[in-house]
Amino acid sequence: MTAAAPFAAPPGRTLIAGVGNIFLGDDGFGVEAVRRLGEHPLPEGVEVVDAGVRGIHLAYQMLDGYHTVLLVDATARGTEPGTLHLLDATDPAATRPRDTALDGHHMTPDAVLALLDTLSAGTGGRRPRRVMVLGCEPADLAEGIGLSRPVEAAVDEAVRMIRQLVGADPDVPAAFEEPSEEPAEDPAAEAADEPAPAVAGSHPTERNTTPC
Repeated sequence: MTAAAPFAAPPGRTLIAGVGNIFLGDDGFGVEAVRRLGEHPLPEGVEVVDAGVRGIHLAYQMLDGYHTVLLVDATARGTEPGTLHLLDATDPAATRPRDTALDGHHMTPDAVLALLDTLSAGTGGRRPRRVMVLGCEPADLAEGIGLSRPVEAAVDEAVRMIRQLVGADPDVPAAFEEPSEEPAEDPAAEAADEPAPAVAGSHPTERNTTPC
């Protein structure tokens, strides 16, 4: 995967899917993020689903004529816990592990995307035009329900980013624009009790060298 360059507000259907296991601490980040996202109005054509650990079902659903799919999940990249990463996973990746395990209790975005590659090649189904991953660096993936403090603090920022990406925030230009120039820096977010979560992966040439 590469770090995401901005692109235009999707002209077709958009699927936003929260991925993760709520019984493994911060792995529940994606599920909580889409739950809170559902509390906000979104543009027509944007669908939000809690995919949880149903990665096989999600891979099939992604072949259902969507223009854009955004997967939201805990994503370990070796940065500070709570750091957000926006990654571009559009192209079938030759470097994606071919032997990614299908785990009924947890499927990472890499596993979902590897299965999508297989299904689209085997069935002739149409892949989404664009696939993105919004990941949050976890602090604790041990068994237990509830997010760690830094990951909990990143959820609202993730919701803000997603709403901006799909053009749901009338005060912020849509961030889904075809790459043409370096994206403007986001203004520093203010928070009363927590520092604003870091956002990584904003440069279009950065390479993701760790699995999602």
